[in-house]
Amino acid sequence: MVRLVKYGREKLSYAATVVGDDGTHLAVRAEFAGDDPKDLGYVWFEPGDVFTEHYWRDRWYSVKEVVAADGVRKGWYCDVCRPAVVDGDSVVAEDLDLDLWRSADGTKILRLDEDEYAASGLTERDPDAAAQAELALDTLEKLAQDGFDDLLAF
Repeated sequence: MVRLVKYGREKLSYAATVVGDDGTHLAVRAEFAGDDPKDLGYVWFEPGDVFTEHYWRDRWYSVKEVVAADGVRKGWYCDVCRPAVVDGDSVVAEDLDLDLWRSADGTKILRLDEDEYAASGLTERDPDAAAQAELALDTLEKLAQDGFDDLLAF
């Protein structure tokens, strides 16, 4: 089970299957959690899409590889979040608003939701977490230049 938390409240939870866990890096696989396609403007998430989601217990981000039902990779959706917590049979990730998208062919690397992050007040409420979040987004953008294959390998 994956539980995504934002501002102290669960915003989404869904079933997932663990496909790897080395004690620091945890990977799960899950199908798209929605019933209807979701147009994000730069990619569609659709029923049948499969997400292989990578979480770290010591990093301030997660990386989700998105593959269409026909097996074609769409790209990677990255969340800036606090380090993942495994709680029983659930992985819990606290979203910090910043996101990044990298298309499968690498032609689009988009920093997302910086306006939401600015409006969240995190920099005032928790300056240390804000510094980690901003560093995580910069790190993800650099990693995205070459792709995530090395990062995601066990």
